Amino acid sequence: MGQILAIDYGKARCGIAATDDMQIIASGLDTVSTPLLTEFLKKYFSENKVDEVVIGLPVDLKGNISEVETDILQFIEIFEKEFPTVKVNRFDERFTSKMASFFISQSGKNKKQRQQKGLIDKVSATIILQNFLEQKTR
Repeated sequence: MGQILAIDYGKARCGIAATDDMQIIASGLDTVSTPLLTEFLKKYFSENKVDEVVIGLPVDLKGNISEVETDILQFIEIFEKEFPTVKVNRFDERFTSKMASFFISQSGKNKKQRQQKGLIDKVSATIILQNFLEQKTR
């Protein structure tokens, strides 16, 4: 069994999280500049067995899709050509940034650390992945 990777895709940077090989625990992995994402994934996939990828679906409270979805769909098209054996899943990412900010504030990080957007992206990807794993086991 391989890992499941989650991507909190953004125009500037992407938060990345991954499971262990047993697909039980989600952990924050990294924050990657969006233009470098495919290269990061090539390197990561060459070193790790990844079965699936979960990419956040940016939906607002009214169910409307965010404008970044156009960029995400283009990325998915490239991803599927580059990594045809890796299954792509989408998962609602509503509230993940707010939840990430809350969890970071509760973790004892100082104000400067809490305001690092890259940390929020990485924690958001972890929340997306953890929620995906919980739904998968139901």
